[in-house]
Amino acid sequence: MFKIYSQTDNKQIIASPESTILEATLKAGINHTHVCGGNARCSTCRVYIIDGLSNCLPRNAKEKQLAERLGFPENIRLACQTKIRGNITIRRLVVDDLDIKIILKQFGDTSGTKLGQEKDLTILFTDIENYTQFAEALPAYDVVHTLNRYYQTMNDIIVQHKGIISDVAGDGILALFGVLEDRENPVLDAIDAVRAMHTALIRFNAYLHPIYNRSFEIRAGINFGKVIVGSFDTGMMSKISAIGDAVNFASRIEDMNKDFGTRLLISQSAFEKVKGLVKTHKMYHSGLKGKSGEYTLYDIEV
Repeated sequence: MFKIYSQTDNKQIIASPESTILEATLKAGINHTHVCGGNARCSTCRVYIIDGLSNCLPRNAKEKQLAERLGFPENIRLACQTKIRGNITIRRLVVDDLDIKIILKQFGDTSGTKLGQEKDLTILFTDIENYTQFAEALPAYDVVHTLNRYYQTMNDIIVQHKGIISDVAGDGILALFGVLEDRENPVLDAIDAVRAMHTALIRFNAYLHPIYNRSFEIRAGINFGKVIVGSFDTGMMSKISAIGDAVNFASRIEDMNKDFGTRLLISQSAFEKVKGLVKTHKMYHSGLKGKSGEYTLYDIEV
């Protein structure tokens, strides 16, 4: 007999080698959610293995299929399918009706980012130079219409270069590269995307200038680093987003273009991925707003 300690319930459970984690918790009187009846069709019984992962038997065919679909990391297991050969510590991940609603909604999307995972990604921030003056000078309808045209144009380019737009705010775009598929060099993908965006601005400005007597220029910052990436759902809106210092760092890098008069700056970590593959104009050593210390930034030719 083995011991399962449920951190969620602050309870120790006895499990036989023949029983699954779900069978053991239910027998111990724990209200362990299992909407599909324990048939590996919903994942509401999932548990996080805090300790003793090596004491869990390998995933069977049913669990493996669902785990691959949802992008489970190794320490997220289906309690209804997992048997153990030693003591483990778990945390139940679905404890109320709202949890159930969130989990079941995953089955409308096959993306492996639904659960959230830690991953090395390329983060791109862009903004439009002198956008505030543009927005203040024109009626709201024209501003919204122009921005929608701009977003659509740039989204097509980012997608073509294997990235996704994670968020927009005013004139700013946050894009992620290396999320939906593993790429040989997502930093180079992001740089190529920025270059294509600058090329697209020529056509965009040919539309913009005759109507408003204005044109756009964009500034961009790129960082490469570890983030938590997942699908965040408010009910009205669902999006893939990244959280972590690497995202904030990319935003600060983009902002430094104003000080240096540059168009594309990248971090040291991003530069290491494209060294010898791209041409740099200049290297800067500078502090960044909200961060201590000095950082090396590279001005990349666009």
